[in-house]
Amino acid sequence: MGRRLWPLSRDAKPKQFIDLLGTGRTLLQMTIDRAARIVPRENILIVTAEKYRDLAIGQAEGIPEENILFEPFKRNTAPCIAYATYKLLSKDPDAVVAVAPSDHIITDEFNFVETIAAVMDYAEKHDQLFTIGIKPTSPNTNFGYIQFNKDQHTEPGTPKEGFRVKTFTEKPDSELATVFYESGEFLWNSGIFIWNLRTIKEEMERYLPEMTELFNPKGRNVYNTPQEAEFIQHSYNNSPSISIDYGVMEKTRKAWVFPADFGWSDLGTWESAYNYIRTKDENGNIVHANYTVLGGVERNIVVCTDKQKLVIVKGLKDYMVVDSNNVLMICPRADDAVKEILVDLTAGDKGEYL
Repeated sequence: MGRRLWPLSRDAKPKQFIDLLGTGRTLLQMTIDRAARIVPRENILIVTAEKYRDLAIGQAEGIPEENILFEPFKRNTAPCIAYATYKLLSKDPDAVVAVAPSDHIITDEFNFVETIAAVMDYAEKHDQLFTIGIKPTSPNTNFGYIQFNKDQHTEPGTPKEGFRVKTFTEKPDSELATVFYESGEFLWNSGIFIWNLRTIKEEMERYLPEMTELFNPKGRNVYNTPQEAEFIQHSYNNSPSISIDYGVMEKTRKAWVFPADFGWSDLGTWESAYNYIRTKDENGNIVHANYTVLGGVERNIVVCTDKQKLVIVKGLKDYMVVDSNNVLMICPRADDAVKEILVDLTAGDKGEYL
């Protein structure tokens, strides 16, 4: 949901549906634009929660409505990948698929397109599960890490070199992240996966048999029919909540990673947004507001979604001033500031503002 980007990102409208960068395009729309440089828009599927139906349809320009799959409940990434996999198998069992989160930022789009296209070509002929690892630029504790085996790599002559995965590690503490970073054997886990359908089907059925059983109609003509919605409702009612990383990628012997450096961020916090966004004024402020009077302010984030409101800020340094709908937040520009605010809101029974 991106709650650490509250109050701009809310339960009712999470960050993928928001123009966080002030470009006129939401993160979802930017993700679709990138994908459309690799495959036709009619080949793009979107999986999202049922409660975001109107938002998704409204922003998915050029995507056939039948390609937008709605989850009745949040069940993490493995069930939604199972849903998309079996639906695609009913139409094109030889398809190669790239799975990408819709709330990430990519700066070098040419490099991104070239990398994903090359790995998809490779996955068409190789029955392995591939992920994209980002070459780390710091010992960041907000990302998961992938350790790779330098001695086991794809055959010479492939457009991009990949390596067999050794281990996956969830967000480490600062000391461990430093060890990972300095070793040169670890990459950030981007959450981008590429595989052919037959391989991911086999590995899900091997490591998550009870879950995949729920999405496998076993010869019944369910997907792409009026019976699909009822079938999926039942599937999600009974499905566990589990990530594809934990459920399959950490267990399979077929996990490979391709290192990439196409400029990547998941914009998980206001601080990461500040570090990522390069369009700052001469005093290091990020300002997304139509009308402002700023004096003696340095290294702040100033955001106002009301296009008619005048925002006046004097004498603040390293702060966030975010005015969004029914919330005005003024607090230090620190990674844990919003987290503490949300704890206070929940404890104070003010959940309606989330």
